[in-house]
Amino acid sequence: MTIVRQIPLFTVSLLMLTGCTQKAERTFYDKQITKQPIECMKLAVTPPDKQMEQTMKKLYHFTESCPYTLTLSYKSGIVCNSHYNAQSKALGKMPNSYMNLELRRGFKLLYSYYIDLDHKPGEEEIREGFKTLRSDLKGLKE
Repeated sequence: MTIVRQIPLFTVSLLMLTGCTQKAERTFYDKQITKQPIECMKLAVTPPDKQMEQTMKKLYHFTESCPYTLTLSYKSGIVCNSHYNAQSKALGKMPNSYMNLELRRGFKLLYSYYIDLDHKPGEEEIREGFKTLRSDLKGLKE
């Protein structure tokens, strides 16, 4: 097989393996958020989950009267239907859950941490996500 024919085959193989990944993605919607002080945050968990809320409250002292809202959202039992994922589906490596941490001031989205998972998010994933958020947002007060 010539090298020219191997390149498209490699590209298709790569797409099949990476259609739905389990690597965390961080998005900075406002670049200044990494430098400005964040004195407080209030917490929202959607859908409501007492265990996840308790885990978050162990990591940070949330304040209800704060202009910044940190929303932990998640979903489990989902299916990635991309046709590029036939090989991943056959190997049983498809994620079926996700977790998202979003920081907003009012309605303005400032920061997002997102990860695909192969199980419902638990304490370890929440801790890792919050650790990343804290590392990214240098102005976040204890």
